[in-house]
Amino acid sequence: MNVNVGDVVPSFVRQTEFANWNRYAAVNDEFVPIHMDDEAGAAAGNGGAFGMGNLQWAYLHNMLRDWMGPNGTILTMEVQFRSINHKNQIVSAKGVVTAVDGDVVTLEVWTEQQEGTKLAPGTATVRIPA
Repeated sequence: MNVNVGDVVPSFVRQTEFANWNRYAAVNDEFVPIHMDDEAGAAAGNGGAFGMGNLQWAYLHNMLRDWMGPNGTILTMEVQFRSINHKNQIVSAKGVVTAVDGDVVTLEVWTEQQEGTKLAPGTATVRIPA
């Protein structure tokens, strides 16, 4: 795979809603009321139920995996959860290559909602064998 600084990683996109959150909660035993119930989310000051931060993390992993293929390895990834994913938003995981050193690639990564507001910006380092 030929990778260059400035390359844009194809986005991983999901419209989020209760069904997405419920499946994620089932896999991770994360049935927290603020993620399942609008009243609990509103009581927490968020206007209703909202998505799990770690689900955005998973979307970023999916994006990187789809791009790298089965032989790539995610070495590091860190993000800052800055904004909530509300029900029925379209969340996109995005990335751009910022450095290439042999088979090690550094990227700026982030999730954003449909209006372009970044939800969770961060960085990732991956290894893509030749």
